[in-house]
Amino acid sequence: MFYLLATILLNVVISAIFKLFPKYKIDTLQAIVTNYCVCVITGSVFIGHMPFSASVVHEAWLPWALLMGLGFICILNLLGYSTRIDGITTTVIANKLSLVIPAVFSVFLYGDRVGIGKVVGIALAFPAVYLTARVKGDDNKHQNLFWPAILFIGGGLLDTLMKYVQFHFLTSNESQALYSIFCFATAGTIGIILVTVLLLLKKIEFHWRNIVAGICMGIPNYFSIYYLIRMLNSNFLQSSAAIPILNIGILVASALTAILLFREKANVLRIIGLVLSVIAILLIAFGDK
Repeated sequence: MFYLLATILLNVVISAIFKLFPKYKIDTLQAIVTNYCVCVITGSVFIGHMPFSASVVHEAWLPWALLMGLGFICILNLLGYSTRIDGITTTVIANKLSLVIPAVFSVFLYGDRVGIGKVVGIALAFPAVYLTARVKGDDNKHQNLFWPAILFIGGGLLDTLMKYVQFHFLTSNESQALYSIFCFATAGTIGIILVTVLLLLKKIEFHWRNIVAGICMGIPNYFSIYYLIRMLNSNFLQSSAAIPILNIGILVASALTAILLFREKANVLRIIGLVLSVIAILLIAFGDK
């Protein structure tokens, strides 16, 4: 339970920081790349030593960490691009509804039980996510379903990959911490190259406020992934329930934070969405009991 709640809380903190980016004119890419570098430093301090040694190349999880690091940076840029092109609502819905992909894979890969309660809960997640994520004024955006569809598939496969690697390779606390570090190191390296090219081409401008924003994100972001792996490893929930509950929980907590701290409107439809989200979480968690 602790790892689930900690992961949700940390993701809400990250979401709140993102909401402040437009106000302070933060360049998202520069902040995110800085964040990845801070994640590596945070992880190294957490385990008490520098993780980059020749022996790591023999770890079975290393290729998966490199692949997931690439996935991190790709999904992040896709989120930003889709938000600009298709709007916040469509992007958030596509991202959060990807929970169905790891849920389905978990049934076939890990033999999770599937009762009528869990099926109803996952089905209920669709209107719950839609109503909770709706943003007033975003519905007039031109809707192009190609990029949201790619985001839906990519986000779902990334979550599925995380569970697969945890199940097969990350059996110790140290391997879980190291894996997180190398995921972020890969994403950071790719990001640094991308930012350097864009700076040289004068497509973006460097500013210290972007670095400060990235530093603020780095520590919670590292532990959000580390605690996610710990949660999956704890067997507190079945695989088919863990990621759906996490995604819905993050959405609900983020929406409540936006309403309470950022004074976003809590209209009737959004309240219905929050109620449906709680019901969906309960059904997914306990529908097979």
